[in-house]
Amino acid sequence: MSALHDFDTWEPLLTLLRAEHADRPAAGAGHLAGSISSTGWSLPLSHRLPPRGQPAVPRDRQPVARAAAAVQYALAAAGIREAMFAADVAPDGRTVLHVFDAGPAMESASGFRHPSPGTLVLVEGAVAEPWRRLPAPTPGAVPAPSADPALLERTLRERLPDAVGATEEEIATAEKRLGVTLPEELKALYRVTRVCPAGPDGSGDWEADSAEPADAESAVGCELTSLDGLFIADTTRRPGPWQYAATEAVVTPPDAAVQGLVGSPGWIVFGSNGGDDFAVDLTPGPRGHLGQVVLIDHEQHIGAELYGESLTDLVLSRFENRVPVSRHEQRSPVTARIGDHFDLVDLASAAHPDLEVVQIFHRSGAPLGLAPIAGLPRVRTLIAHPGTLADPLEITGLTGLEYLGLGPDEWRVLLDAGAVPRGLSAACVEVRGDEHPLTVVSVANDLLALRDRPPIAHTAVTGRLRP
Repeated sequence: MSALHDFDTWEPLLTLLRAEHADRPAAGAGHLAGSISSTGWSLPLSHRLPPRGQPAVPRDRQPVARAAAAVQYALAAAGIREAMFAADVAPDGRTVLHVFDAGPAMESASGFRHPSPGTLVLVEGAVAEPWRRLPAPTPGAVPAPSADPALLERTLRERLPDAVGATEEEIATAEKRLGVTLPEELKALYRVTRVCPAGPDGSGDWEADSAEPADAESAVGCELTSLDGLFIADTTRRPGPWQYAATEAVVTPPDAAVQGLVGSPGWIVFGSNGGDDFAVDLTPGPRGHLGQVVLIDHEQHIGAELYGESLTDLVLSRFENRVPVSRHEQRSPVTARIGDHFDLVDLASAAHPDLEVVQIFHRSGAPLGLAPIAGLPRVRTLIAHPGTLADPLEITGLTGLEYLGLGPDEWRVLLDAGAVPRGLSAACVEVRGDEHPLTVVSVANDLLALRDRPPIAHTAVTGRLRP
């Protein structure tokens, strides 16, 4: 038996949790539950600030960190990235500990407010629709009037008189590797400088120190990528966990300069600002220019922002005094959030032929029927918090679902009726109450069994906590 399934490994953590919840009723009326991964944890512990005038205790010296570390070491030793747990503790300290190992079909549950299996991937390798979306064609797109490859090259040669640029053969090799023809402005830039440091034997065009790359950065105005380091910012460069990706939508308004994509085969990344990427855009939006420069925000799951209409214009100003033109935050009518704290309070207000994503949060009044959105052709995501649906079987009227999030009771209705949508690629058991993880994992494993996916392993361990 591994240390992960040894009661002694968990005892310090369970003791802390028991002390925190000492006012709970006797056994049978509740349980202690949470999740722990190699990088963090989600535990029912309050965050206490230190008394005024006293410094905060470093995290690695906090009791909860020390207690959780024992479990994290056990996870690492067992080769398991994450585990959920639930403990039923009797008044005399007798404890039944349930440990649930995250299997390959389960996305991370870290950060969930309540212990949850997270997203269940029912089709191996499946990704949400926005991650499959390709750019719309823009056959009328042309370079901006400010795009001037000859002027760009002359300017850079004046700023970098000693730089050695790429040969036409090297540029052609880069194009073959990327599978795309580089725009003339980008070719002009790399004809002046390859941004290539010297090799270990002292050969090459650059000195071994960092002065030359720094000069290139100063001349261009951003951290420049070497010719060999150019890459395409397609969707594989921007992974999207289903938990977030299922609620995203690609929206490109008619007046947009940049398409609202996750990634594009026409976004060629040539530099950065130390965190975000700059790319030349060969797949602009309806009002954009061919070869415009976009900024890809590393904190966003989707979209890019217009940074400059041409590379020439940006280099002439050394990227100074530029404010990205933010993408349109147009959610409705493509996505709908319904609940007391949102603009929409019913499904009739959300019904639209373009509707793709529906999220139903807790709201006042009776549970909702799904009739207003039944048959809409593009609805692919439905997330309904426990108790918000009048009849879960109405989900059968949503024939295009690829992601479905429901409470345990609602899932049980579908499972018992054999009505789980066949087209689902991923699913989530929404937990918003004090459901025992045994109940939640039972539902999750029944869903995984429908697609012959690996189940969530469950191990029960008994022990006794000291007073």
